[in-house]
Amino acid sequence: MNRGMGRLEAEFLAYAQMRGWTTVRTGDLRKPMRLGVDQERKLLSRLARAGMIARVWRGLYLVPPRLPLGGKWSPDDGLAMATLMAARDGRYQICGLNAFNRYGFDEQMPNRVCAYNNRLSGVRSIGSVQLTLIKVADARLGATEEAAGVAGGPAAIYSSRARTLVDAVYDWSRFESLPRAYRWIRSELEAKRVKAADLVELTLCYGDKGTIRRIGALLEREGIAEALLRKLDRAVPPTSSPIPWIPRRVKRGPVERRWGVVWNGEA
Repeated sequence: MNRGMGRLEAEFLAYAQMRGWTTVRTGDLRKPMRLGVDQERKLLSRLARAGMIARVWRGLYLVPPRLPLGGKWSPDDGLAMATLMAARDGRYQICGLNAFNRYGFDEQMPNRVCAYNNRLSGVRSIGSVQLTLIKVADARLGATEEAAGVAGGPAAIYSSRARTLVDAVYDWSRFESLPRAYRWIRSELEAKRVKAADLVELTLCYGDKGTIRRIGALLEREGIAEALLRKLDRAVPPTSSPIPWIPRRVKRGPVERRWGVVWNGEA
């Protein structure tokens, strides 16, 4: 028995391990452990505060297959997100700084998991996993790939490499990713890790007009085939109000008329 673990806590963990539980809900313990409503609530709260289980949602907890040495446990990112989204009947994909780091665009190790999803907004924690949840429309979810889960757990779902590049331009304000994203795109195209055709398709699917203008201007400068550029060109009407190539810099410089972009700096 771990130091500080009471009889009820030990009985619960032994029972959960014997039954192969990965989650427990309020009400699950009352009959097998002969607990009242208040006793069960307090037991689950004590276990969660002690770091032996992880609270996912009201009345729903993740349970470790085996409590590690030291007596504290936390789920990995994939398990935390998969369980939360299953509880809300939702979908998600990890994005932003986490995806930038995964694909080697940025060496910064984020201390929070940032995820687009179609159910929740805000910050929350599941065990030691700190989450920043960005609620988006169903149509903005897609173009994903999986990262293997820990110890046979569920895979973590990430925005794909190409989708991450598009989001770095689209969601630049949230991720502080421009002008860096332009350098990432150039590098990925040069190394042939991303295809221009895929970038164009995903830009049209998940970008807004500003994203299309900026990526169109970048791809034209990179000498991408005119047939691909025309796909982007057709998606944005001519404008008399050009946008800055690099947001938050002074909007001063030559104007690229085709894309409605002010070249206000190199990146």
